[in-house]
Amino acid sequence: MASVSIYLNFQGTTKEAFEFYKSVFKTDYSSPFMYMRDIPADPNMPALPEAEKNMVMHVALPILGGVQIMGTDMLESMGHKLKIGNNTTINLEPDSREETERLFNALSDGGSDVAPLQDQFWGALWGCCLDRFGIRWMFNYTKK
Repeated sequence: MASVSIYLNFQGTTKEAFEFYKSVFKTDYSSPFMYMRDIPADPNMPALPEAEKNMVMHVALPILGGVQIMGTDMLESMGHKLKIGNNTTINLEPDSREETERLFNALSDGGSDVAPLQDQFWGALWGCCLDRFGIRWMFNYTKK
């Protein structure tokens, strides 16, 4: 079956971020943490610096409606530069107003409210926030 997942890049905080998301969504990892140290050595590639060996190579976590978020730490030694901003938005459409409010409150804690939850003209409770890890979340709850 086809699915959608959203890949998130971090600069050394993937583990912390995904432990937080796991507590918010109350789900278990579909792919546990794999670390850069787990990559087989390639004689054609430079060795990773010690500081990067414990960074996260990959993790996956189901959130709502069959969607998964996946993440990795970017490697400075490979020239990766993280740009925090509005380049990633995850849209959530929970089944109840209460769950929408719970998720918004949890994900906006320590972050910044871009747009607080409000009833909108199109019939939805809508809001948007940037969490404390720089990930943008949008919320749309429409009564069924």
